[in-house]
Amino acid sequence: MLLTKREAQLLIAVASATAMMTAAYVAAQAVAMDEQVIKITARKFAFTPHDVQLKKGVPVILEFTTQDVFMGFNAPDLGVRADIVPGKTTRLRVLPAKVGKVEFLCDVFCGSGHEEMNGMITVLD
Repeated sequence: MLLTKREAQLLIAVASATAMMTAAYVAAQAVAMDEQVIKITARKFAFTPHDVQLKKGVPVILEFTTQDVFMGFNAPDLGVRADIVPGKTTRLRVLPAKVGKVEFLCDVFCGSGHEEMNGMITVLD
């Protein structure tokens, strides 16, 4: 089957766009793979680890898991929030902009003791 000139041009354009999108996706995955990953487990009624240290201006992936119930992670001073679903991994990219201490907490009611479920992120220079 022969293609018309217009069909050939369209096929080349689609192939080029697909190749560019694939290259961008692969590059983004490579950057993400180079970032530090901090694994955090949420369970009634604590985050482990409770204290996390980050460096100002250095991106990090916070990776959350839980086996208990639906929970949340909220660090308002960093402007980040995520749902933590039992049996699933939740990845959250954080780029701390200023030095200091930032409290994080569970913002989904998970039972008696929920109000004590928090932790601390220390951002170092």
